[in-house]
Amino acid sequence: MSSSLSDAELDALVAEAVVDCYDEHEQFSGLFIMIQDNLTAPFDTEVLGVPVVVRKVDLRSSGIVAICHRGRLRQAIGILDLPLPDPAPDGAQWIEAYRRWAGAR
Repeated sequence: MSSSLSDAELDALVAEAVVDCYDEHEQFSGLFIMIQDNLTAPFDTEVLGVPVVVRKVDLRSSGIVAICHRGRLRQAIGILDLPLPDPAPDGAQWIEAYRRWAGAR
C-alpha cells in the first residue's frame, strides 16, 4: 500500500506517538496504542484472495498483528503485511506511520 500522506505528515504522526518515549521499546508501544485506539475495526479485507474480517489489533512477541477472522477460523497477520481494502479504514494512517518508523530504525 502506498501512503497518501507525505513523509513530513508521517513523521508528524510518528512524533505524536512517541513524544514522551525514552527508548525504542516505548516508541513501539506508543505506535501500537495509536493504531489500537484509532484504527476502525472491524473491517473487511482479503488475505491471499480469501475474504476476512479484521476485528482488532494485538501486540505479540512477533510485533503488531491484525486478528483476522473467517467464520470460526482466526489468524494473526503482521500489521505491515496486511493488505488494506480500498478505501482503507479510518485510522490506517497510523499503520503507515508505524511502517515509516519501522523502516527508519
